[in-house]
Amino acid sequence: MRGAATRGFVILLLSVPVVQSKNGYGVTYTSAEICAVKGSTVEIHCTYTYPYEKDGQTTTVHQTLWFTKTILYGPVDLKTDSDYAGRVYSRCHKNKCTLTITDLRQSDSAEYKFRFITNHQGGKYSGSPGVTLSVTDLRVQVIRLSHYTDYTWAWLTCQRSCQPDHGSCVWFKNRQEVVGKTFCTLSGYFTSTDSFSCAVRGYERFPSPSVYPPKLPSVSVSPSGDIVEGQSVTLTCSSDANPPANYIWYKDNGGENLSKGAQFILRSIQSSDSGKYFCNADNNLGTKTSEYKHVDVKYPPKLPSVSVSPSAVEGHSVTLTCSSDANPAANYTWYKEDQRVPLGSTGIYHFTSIRSEDRGIYYCKSENKHGQKSSFLSVEVQYPPKLPSVSVSPSVDTVEGHSLTLTCSSDANPAANYTWYKKDEAAPKASGQNFTITETRAEHSGSYYCEAQNSRGRQSSSLHLITVVRETWKLVYIGTASVIFLVVILLLVFLLIRNKRPSKASPESGENPENRQQHLPHDLEEQEDLQYASVHFLKNQKDPIYSSIRAGGPHRYREEEEEEEDVVVQQNTVVKFKSASSAPRTRREETEDPTAL
Repeated sequence: MRGAATRGFVILLLSVPVVQSKNGYGVTYTSAEICAVKGSTVEIHCTYTYPYEKDGQTTTVHQTLWFTKTILYGPVDLKTDSDYAGRVYSRCHKNKCTLTITDLRQSDSAEYKFRFITNHQGGKYSGSPGVTLSVTDLRVQVIRLSHYTDYTWAWLTCQRSCQPDHGSCVWFKNRQEVVGKTFCTLSGYFTSTDSFSCAVRGYERFPSPSVYPPKLPSVSVSPSGDIVEGQSVTLTCSSDANPPANYIWYKDNGGENLSKGAQFILRSIQSSDSGKYFCNADNNLGTKTSEYKHVDVKYPPKLPSVSVSPSAVEGHSVTLTCSSDANPAANYTWYKEDQRVPLGSTGIYHFTSIRSEDRGIYYCKSENKHGQKSSFLSVEVQYPPKLPSVSVSPSVDTVEGHSLTLTCSSDANPAANYTWYKKDEAAPKASGQNFTITETRAEHSGSYYCEAQNSRGRQSSSLHLITVVRETWKLVYIGTASVIFLVVILLLVFLLIRNKRPSKASPESGENPENRQQHLPHDLEEQEDLQYASVHFLKNQKDPIYSSIRAGGPHRYREEEEEEEDVVVQQNTVVKFKSASSAPRTRREETEDPTAL
């Protein structure tokens, strides 16, 4: 049989001469269809005919070409087609032409036609139909029968897209020919390191791609560098395997699969997504698991958790603790209320001996390079009552029959409970912050005190004297106050008159201006002495009280003027009078009876 393919690594599928003729023009192909193996070389042959002469002019061939494509201005010569660059050769001798294509590709599968152009008008001819070339891609199909830990039992088939004239196959295991296996099917046990391929017998140089189980998968993370919460993150699993591997994603210790496919995308990654990820690569020849890929998600501090331990009791040791979930780890700063100065720069702030003044609002700021958060903590310091204070309303002296309220207050935490006592009486008089006597009587007079108590201790106030007076004393009080007021007015008048009298005296007739000049400094010195008087009034006394009124003179007469006379009054009051006048007293003035007022 005449062949278009005994040269090179070509498989002749059909060899039927094809004759094309028109007005003496024609092309004859030696084969209508050719099946060739990918990577091999094919040759296509043809002969062409044309009239010896036309219109008395001898015919000559100016151009020959092979083509598969046609554009507007005509067929595209394969020698100028970029898809065939460096792989196409054409040669003609007389009226026989051969096309050679090397390194066959599947894209080379097409219908190839021959065309020649003569010197006559309209002397162009293309042989159609042409020769159909099919480039077969050998591949091994794998059917898994069963899978075990260390090996897989599978059925292999050597497949091609066209059937060459040779039907036998050759099998290769780990690139070594398997002796005695000539069928295009093969079954057996395969380990994770085995690879298999097949070829058409006679064309062993062009075997199929090898099939093998997945190699150790690798996992990559994008973007590289720090992964910050909220970013989109892609994990990619890749493994060298044929047939191509299928991928399944897992996290940490396995469990349920997260996703299927070579890529696992976390579109808005969260801190909870931190962990170890791995993938399984699987095909019909085996399974392989990748190593762990640790994903560390960075994020700003979460809201800090603050606590106080133990409960704050005055004088005890107390610790404030601040903690926050953050990556990288947060730095902590403690502040008290609106103070700018930080108290501490760690998550723990310690009071060796806490005081009541330390109570208040404390803030903890948690911060890293991705952000910050703050929380506050109210610290309540418990302490026993401080010294209670007692107030009386309306006053410490009250008229019999009227209402009287005593109020006790003490700084304490927790708040104090109050109990009222009367001096020399064991039984409490009342409980509560206020002690009210709605209708006072004489027997209510006496000294009272309150006791403040809480879970941390107790404290008693000082004694507070309460005097209840009868109604008949009102007029006495009013009268006494009037008398005292008149005495004060008269005393003021008396002192003013006495202080002015020396300044009006004329100099003695025997004095001359020089003597007067000598006495002048002495007079000025006397004027610098102050005059004063004291009036004492004592309240809340049932018996008459004596008060003294004392008028002070110039310094040089003090020893002669230390005479006092008492005036009986009903109040305990002190009145002081001061005068800038320093007029000297006369002996007569010093012996005047103050009762003359």
